[in-house]
Order: sequence, then structure tokens, then C-alpha cells
Amino acid sequence: MADTKRPALDVTALLRRAAGALSERVGLSPNVLSERSKSLRPRTAGAKKTPSVCPYCAVGCGTSVYTRDGAIVDIEGNPDSPINAGTLCPKGSATFALHVNPARWTTVKYRAPYAREWADVSHDWAMERIAQRIKDTRDRTFREHDEHGRRVNRTMALASLGGATLDNEENYLIAKLFRNLGTPFIENQARI
Repeated sequence: MADTKRPALDVTALLRRAAGALSERVGLSPNVLSERSKSLRPRTAGAKKTPSVCPYCAVGCGTSVYTRDGAIVDIEGNPDSPINAGTLCPKGSATFALHVNPARWTTVKYRAPYAREWADVSHDWAMERIAQRIKDTRDRTFREHDEHGRRVNRTMALASLGGATLDNEENYLIAKLFRNLGTPFIENQARI
């Protein structure tokens, strides 16, 4: 019996050829580039590409951070990421603008009670102030027993609301800290 099997049609090769022919055209007209357009290069040309993770939610979308001379020149979705395959949500897409925003505060700010202006303070001063206020609040409001005599070992004056950029390890440490402080109010914003 004669072999009547027809050769397989390579659709991929046909589509690749058609796309190549169409890429040089806009409609039926040739796609003419100006001299300026021919000389343009991507802003990431020559930049170091570093894989990273989007800081916004618990999904963990992959990003590519491009740096040149120690400065970030672009952040975009990482096409090699199995999670997002190069796509980013609106918040993730705005990551670059967050980092290079000239209006972004880069110092610790403090506004004293009744003050109208924010003042720059040192990081050490701010951390010490926060720690002291937490300790004072806990010492003032901690109760070993409730009104029925049951052991509760808690303070109802402190709470923790985590951010969507926290990873599992950070949430674990924050939960341990606030449980040890005695607050029952521990929540993560990503769940709300």
C-alpha cells in the first residue's frame, strides 16, 4: 500500500514568516523610520539586569531591576518568572516611579504634638521613641486577669496591622513580637 500521508504543515514557520513581512509595514504601506528613530536605543541598553520581586503583595511577582552606575534606570516585569511571566499589576508597574520619585521622603519625619510642621529626626531617635512609647503603653494597660478573674495576660491598647509588602518571615516575627507584647489584635492588610 502506498504511503499517502501528506507532509505536516509547519504553521509556526508560516506565522513567523508572515509576522516578519508585516513588521516592516503599517497596513499596505512600508513602515518608514526617521533617522532619529533608527538611532534610538532602549533606556535599559547597557544597564545591569538584576532579578527581584515586586514589593506589594504576597503573590511574589518577578521583576527585573535595571541599574547603571548604581542608579535604577528601570523596573519591569520579569518574563522568566513562573508566577507572572513578565506582567505586573498597576501597583507593580509603578515600582520604578516609587523609587525615583523626587517627592519621596528619604529621611525620618516627626511632627510633635500641636506642631504644624514636620521635622527631620535621626533614625535612632525615632526607633528609641517608638520603643519607649510601646513600652509605656503596655506597662500602663497590661492586665493579667479579666473582670471575672480569668488569666488573660493582654493589653487591649496595642494592635498590629501588617502591610501587603511583608513576606512570611517578616509576618512571623511581627506576630511573635506582638503576641509577646500581649495584644490579641494582630492582622495583615493583605487579608482585609
